[in-house]
Amino acid sequence: MSARELIVLGTASQVPTRHRNHNGYLLRWDGDGLLFDPGEGTQRQMVRAGVAAHDIDRICVTHFHGDHSLGLAGVIQRINLDRVPHRVTAHYPASGQRFFDRLRYATAYRETVALTEEPVAGDGAVLARTPAYTLEAVRLSHPVESYGYRLIEPDGRRMLPERLAALGVRGPEIGRLQRDRVLETEGRTVALEEVSEVRRGQRFAFIMDTRLCDGADALAQGCDLLVIESTFLDEEEALAVEYGHLTAGQAARLAAGAGVRHLVLTHFSQRYGDPSEFERQARDAGFDGELTVAQDLMTVALPKRR
Repeated sequence: MSARELIVLGTASQVPTRHRNHNGYLLRWDGDGLLFDPGEGTQRQMVRAGVAAHDIDRICVTHFHGDHSLGLAGVIQRINLDRVPHRVTAHYPASGQRFFDRLRYATAYRETVALTEEPVAGDGAVLARTPAYTLEAVRLSHPVESYGYRLIEPDGRRMLPERLAALGVRGPEIGRLQRDRVLETEGRTVALEEVSEVRRGQRFAFIMDTRLCDGADALAQGCDLLVIESTFLDEEEALAVEYGHLTAGQAARLAAGAGVRHLVLTHFSQRYGDPSEFERQARDAGFDGELTVAQDLMTVALPKRR
């Protein structure tokens, strides 16, 4: 299996700081690259993180506030400058089509790549099905239309060596059984279900600017890795609600209730210089899984399979 990892390009909300670039996140998933919310400076951060334009297969924009989308112009032009040989697909709220058009054609450049636009509307939808994942979008709660994204790997099967041995299935027969789901051996028929168990597919979700809502809860359910905004500390909960954001404690309680295995907090207000308080408040809120307070240019691997 190819690498499954998140590369954090930026972690700032609204205003970048000396140590935090505007948002930007690249998810590597079995050879595909999904770029989420390329804010201003994303192209520069890609260079620093060793991410090439060729690594991008999809661009997923949650909403059209500048810290989540102003980097689109540079990223799209870089994709064309580098003549990326494969199709690149862009997902974004359909209500922001005029913003996407302006960013896509912000300046003159030569188009060399087939950039496919697939906007999201309504309450969300299944956006793509590939052998490696299904990509979904779900509506969130923010002053402008905003969507979160989730990848779900199809369930597979895990072979059970003791059952294979008991039924005399060995060597090349195992491969044939996996392929055909049934095998004739030593005068009897062996079904795949007799010698294997369901291996649950991995899940990843990306939740940016939102209040607590049903959509955020649905996206987070059962995730192996959840990337979620925590713009404010809990002391500013009223401000978070007013402006359509989450606090560290709210994000952590949502993750704990959804059974998230690894929680990544990000999108921090410029008013906070020390990120350690976000971790403390998330733990105080009851999240006891793996927890990362994101920093620019860090890499976070998906947890190993259960």
